[in-house]
Amino acid sequence: MNVHNQNFLDAERWQGLAFFADWQKTTAGVAEVRDPATGALVASVGIGGPADIARAAAEAKAVQKAWAKTTGVERAKILNKAADLLEENGAELIPWIMRESGSIYPKAGIEIEHGALFIRHAATLATLPTGLMLPTMDERTNYAKRVPHGVVGVISPFNFPLVLSVRSIAAALAFGNTVVHKPDPRTPISGGIIIARIFEEAGLPKGVLQIVPGGADAGEAMCKDPNIAMISFTGSAGGGSKVAEVAGRHFKKVQLELGGKNSLIVLDDADLDIAASNSAWGAFLHQGQICMATGLILAQESIAEALTEKLVAKAQHLPVGDPSTNQVALGPIISDGQVANIQRLVDDAVAKGAKLLAGGTHDGRFYAATVLSGVTPDMLAFHEEVFGPVACITTFKTEEEAIELTNNSEYGLAAGVISANSARAMRIADELDVGMVHINDQTVNGGPFAPFGGPRKSGNGTRIGGPADIEEFTTWKWISVKDAATPYPF
Repeated sequence: MNVHNQNFLDAERWQGLAFFADWQKTTAGVAEVRDPATGALVASVGIGGPADIARAAAEAKAVQKAWAKTTGVERAKILNKAADLLEENGAELIPWIMRESGSIYPKAGIEIEHGALFIRHAATLATLPTGLMLPTMDERTNYAKRVPHGVVGVISPFNFPLVLSVRSIAAALAFGNTVVHKPDPRTPISGGIIIARIFEEAGLPKGVLQIVPGGADAGEAMCKDPNIAMISFTGSAGGGSKVAEVAGRHFKKVQLELGGKNSLIVLDDADLDIAASNSAWGAFLHQGQICMATGLILAQESIAEALTEKLVAKAQHLPVGDPSTNQVALGPIISDGQVANIQRLVDDAVAKGAKLLAGGTHDGRFYAATVLSGVTPDMLAFHEEVFGPVACITTFKTEEEAIELTNNSEYGLAAGVISANSARAMRIADELDVGMVHINDQTVNGGPFAPFGGPRKSGNGTRIGGPADIEEFTTWKWISVKDAATPYPF
């Protein structure tokens, strides 16, 4: 038990290094990790380039067959131990997540809780039946079984760095794959070091998991490397398009979980206090830097004004600042460039007639909770993923119009419908062309047990989580058996 260990992460072990078969230097040097709220140095890590990726992939390939031959029970035991370690050391790890990613305490706590759930779900996958008998046309026996791809490359983003890394890593390991993981270089501790440490202490064999933080050049190297059979990517639509293009040229399986412009439909029979609470949570949680964030609030005309007033009141009372004070609801935006992009979208909407009712300003990276009403399809904020704390309100008259506004999007990740009549909401949900719909809930909803993903710019038809993990992280192998070889006419 490590519950009493106050130095589980043990920074001296990994400062300036990456996790290959052990903690070692990279050829691409060292990168500083800084708190986006204060600019203070958090730590330094080894940063990987193409040569480091090639090394990691070759080492992972060398041990993959042996890892695949371990029993599912053995793999499940290691996974469950890793989950135990994550939970037991949460009190130490949460501040690291806060400092590195700009998370408030509750959001960082969700990463620990959900991260452990994803690992435990993966442990159950390790012992699932993996084959079936097939019909036959002659005397032979036919069966098919699911087998690992080999080496899986995982590329994860900055916003939920722990959860969005471990959900792919753990599922891939459960089925006997080895993993090369490239966390975002802005969050290599939450998205990489923590994961390396829990699996290191859980007894994962050396080389089975390789974690090398890096930039675009490292990601491209993963997509090209002949030792990597699959890429699991979570990030922007632009980044996903490049991954799919490069990996596709090298005949790799690609699983993409990308962005969203997610609609929350509020019908005229909704409880407006609850609807405003859902809207605020969906739009403002983690500064709106979530692929599932509520990108559009579609309010039926008769209740739109009242709902807007309640949402504005909430936005005006959400303090913004350094999460380490534990006195704020919103922390910093991840980078100055992202702040500029948020402002661009807000300014464009206002210039085209939207009303700025709250926020719309920032102090450095601290962007105020913002409410825009009268957002229309000619505005960039209607279509583009803001990735900032901006609630965009659009009105509709009929249910058919709400459905059309939701489906008129390049994205298709998530949606929510709030109504006092669940049957009415479900009829609307059936018409929405998205991967996930939440009845009487906002759009930020995820977990290990459901297939997560969406069409168009939200992904490539793949899903992650629940039963989808079997489809994504294994492939079919058909075996036919004859008692003895027989002659053919030639």
